[in-house]
Amino acid sequence: MSRKHQAPAEGPTLRAESLRLAYDDRIVVEDLDLEIPAGRVTVIVGANACGKSTLLRALARLLTPRAGAVHLDGRSVHSMPTRALAQRLGILPQSPVAPEGLTVVDLVGRGRSPHQTWWRQWSSADEQAVHEALRATAMTDLAHRAVDELSGGQRQRAWIAMAVAQGTPVMLLDEPTTYLDLAHQIDVLDLITDLNRHQGRTVVMVLHDLNQACRYADHMVAMKAGRIVAEGAPAKVVTAQTVEEVFGLRCVVGEDPVSATPMVVPMGRHHEGTGPAAVAVTEKAG
Repeated sequence: MSRKHQAPAEGPTLRAESLRLAYDDRIVVEDLDLEIPAGRVTVIVGANACGKSTLLRALARLLTPRAGAVHLDGRSVHSMPTRALAQRLGILPQSPVAPEGLTVVDLVGRGRSPHQTWWRQWSSADEQAVHEALRATAMTDLAHRAVDELSGGQRQRAWIAMAVAQGTPVMLLDEPTTYLDLAHQIDVLDLITDLNRHQGRTVVMVLHDLNQACRYADHMVAMKAGRIVAEGAPAKVVTAQTVEEVFGLRCVVGEDPVSATPMVVPMGRHHEGTGPAAVAVTEKAG
């Protein structure tokens, strides 16, 4: 089924209402409202320090709002027991670090912690969840390798496998492609898309690459200075005007020849007005 013609998804509802987020006296996000589409891939984009990662941390209850609230299935995340929240919502932060010598299978097994109690320890269900997570991320053959011996792409897949094993219907990922080469970036984004399509996970990601965001997002949120400038389908959000407003960058927006999604071609100072499309944009602006 084409992603453009999916039936309305069912799943957990995650929304932020009138959020104000701050570090000490510095307000980062102000009066922000956001509803995450259930069962879809939402990508948050924006310039550095615009509040993307701060918003993600608030959605995951890693940062307490100065005002407003985050609700999961109609309930404030701050009123939920930690274990109950961890069974419903998982987050993969930027550049996570595993303890030295920890193997992949042990790391992935840690994703099962929210499902265990003093009277319910490791079970066959946990074993199956770890097995399925390793299989889904193509990490089975590396299960007994130390995480710190892996390549950057393999390490990222191991951390995603842990998030998969956690079994949460909502996954929050903060720049999951950071420091990866292009091939591994696409590999990780394809994997995340598989989790969404085949397991119905609701995914929220922060990405820097606008063209990748357009390819992989069902829903896009563009932020500037702690506020949402535009949100909706990539074709609605990614326009030359919005890119200039959000990033301060003049560009031409065309169609990606592979995915038919918006494709951003930036115009630097040394190339403005030199190509046919740039000339057309310049004349239109004039």
